[in-house]
Amino acid sequence: MAEAEQTISDRIQQKLEDLTRAERQLALSILENYPASGLGPLTALAKDANVSVPTVARMVQKLGYKGYPDFQAELREELRAKVKSPIAKHETWAEAAPSGHILNRFTDAVIDNIRHTLGHIDPAGFDEACALVADPARHLYIVGGRITHTMAEYLFLHMQVIRPNLTHVQSTSNSWPHYLLNAGKGDVFVIFDVRRYENNTLKLAELAHARGARIVLFTDQWRSPVHPLADITLSSRIVVPSAWDSAATTLLLVETMIAAVQGLHWDETKERMQELEDIFDSTKLFRKFT
Repeated sequence: MAEAEQTISDRIQQKLEDLTRAERQLALSILENYPASGLGPLTALAKDANVSVPTVARMVQKLGYKGYPDFQAELREELRAKVKSPIAKHETWAEAAPSGHILNRFTDAVIDNIRHTLGHIDPAGFDEACALVADPARHLYIVGGRITHTMAEYLFLHMQVIRPNLTHVQSTSNSWPHYLLNAGKGDVFVIFDVRRYENNTLKLAELAHARGARIVLFTDQWRSPVHPLADITLSSRIVVPSAWDSAATTLLLVETMIAAVQGLHWDETKERMQELEDIFDSTKLFRKFT
């Protein structure tokens, strides 16, 4: 499976409206424990979903596969793609790298990632995520990992200006348990987790979920193990001709969220922004040219 192609989860989401009641029941069962749900025997999958074996056979064909073995083979390819190290990622694209300058090849990949991502984002789900993040009555926790902490910090910096009542959770495992002491039902955790998913992030999500918090997850096309716990998952395409994955599409979603959230309570946000500007002026943080 080429990394830029659709995942099986993408195909299922696209086909949901065209499936019969039994096939939709099967599809939702697969998504509930994706991708592990499809790795066992066909009969086991049918039993878990409480549907017939012919229903499984029909649905995988509707997804574009000749049969269940082809379906499983692609699922295993997805799993291999999930755990690739930077060296393995480099070897994947370098073997068949098209001609042309890296500026063009990289840009083409990012544009393709954006196109695929926006084609699969549910606008209603995105709006719901923004509403949760904007709600000042909910304490907002923002969490990143080893690489994604940069995006978490970027979102946190802007949310500090837009709204009160928020916390940037440091990703080190010996400090984040302290943040959970005050987390409660209805609070919101924005969590960033992309492939080479981090065990600490999953554990934090499990504990936050157990305390009744809502979870908004930024992840990749294969989806973090946090996904089953998340109320809303925003998946981005991340593959580019590099040993490292791209954050460009995820950052696009983050900046779009910032733009949406600032407008939901603009009067209050405007007051906070003006107050911050007054503080900047009093501290002479920025140079004035007029």
